[in-house]
Amino acid sequence: MAENTGQAYRSEKGRLPLWPFTLIALLLGVALFGDRGVVHMLRLNTQKAELLAEVAAVEHQATTLREEIQALHSDRRTIERIARTELGMVREDELVFQFTSRPATPSASATDSSQ
Repeated sequence: MAENTGQAYRSEKGRLPLWPFTLIALLLGVALFGDRGVVHMLRLNTQKAELLAEVAAVEHQATTLREEIQALHSDRRTIERIARTELGMVREDELVFQFTSRPATPSASATDSSQ
């Protein structure tokens, strides 16, 4: 009877049928590459980590901007610094000196002419 059981799973030519292996291969393919497969989940985890890093950067930027807004509302030095650097403003009692830039003299030509 033990021989009969082993032969029941074999086809007429002595080979095992291919449909169980095909079914297993299909299930493995879906488990690996399907919409909820391992490969897709790995991609989603990578994307999640990238998004979390981006959120942290944006939160840091928002905190910096909130601090700058607070300084603009309450700190006169910040207001004065911005007025001077970005708007070029000066106080009434200050003198402004403006210098024109001179063309650079080539030092290499000066050393060549002396030789």
